Amino acid sequence: MSAAAHTSAIEPIIREKLSEKPILLMAHLVLGYPSIEENKKVIAQMVDAGVDLIELQIPFSEPIADGPVIAQANQAAIDAGFRVDAGLEAIAEITLTHDIPFLIMTYVNILHARGMGQFISDAAKAGVKGLIVPDLPLQEAGEAIAWSREAGLDWIQLMTPTSHDDRLAAIGAEADGFVYCVARRGVTGKNTSFDDSVGAFVTRCRAATKAPLAVGFGVKNAEDVAYLQGKAEIAVVGTAAIAAHREGGAEAVGRFFRGLRPAD
Repeated sequence: MSAAAHTSAIEPIIREKLSEKPILLMAHLVLGYPSIEENKKVIAQMVDAGVDLIELQIPFSEPIADGPVIAQANQAAIDAGFRVDAGLEAIAEITLTHDIPFLIMTYVNILHARGMGQFISDAAKAGVKGLIVPDLPLQEAGEAIAWSREAGLDWIQLMTPTSHDDRLAAIGAEADGFVYCVARRGVTGKNTSFDDSVGAFVTRCRAATKAPLAVGFGVKNAEDVAYLQGKAEIAVVGTAAIAAHREGGAEAVGRFFRGLRPAD
């Protein structure tokens, strides 16, 4: 099934939400950190604060795209005994409780350990709308993309500043749901200067696909979100939300997200 023939599970929801908001917020959360019960409290705060989409990270021992804060959260969840089965059970409960799109973000070894097709089938049964697997590049993801589309899921592609325009075009042609634009080189959590260089990269991404654009890696405050407004459809916030939780618990996460929208 080609991207053109695939009916996206997420893009119509994004388009509808954009009729009411100038930019959407997608939050990132590490399952099992500090516990699944605390995850549920944080998600309730995120949804109440108006977060539009949430990516639920299944912890992995070598999260190569993640910086220290998210990597430590991954390891803490694993040390506390996190298991994928328990995570999928929690996801199924979460997706039934909250009426926003949820995605699973994880690394390809987690899919291989369960069996690629089995993991995708189980993810669909748990009620998520898409998958983000940053270490499975497009040229190796054909089978996974096909299985995801058959299961009714969007396989979210990543675009990076180091990619040439022809590669961005190839990624954009296969985009489902939205494209995750990585704002800078390196891992999550470091400071990103939201300036003309990010703007130029997002413009290159825009030229490469008709799918909505989500920009992440370094979004941490209302000024960053304001910069992206009008350039991208979604601002992705991960490390800053985990830091807010560490400092003030679940309620602090709600306050943090309420303060991110420039118009609020």
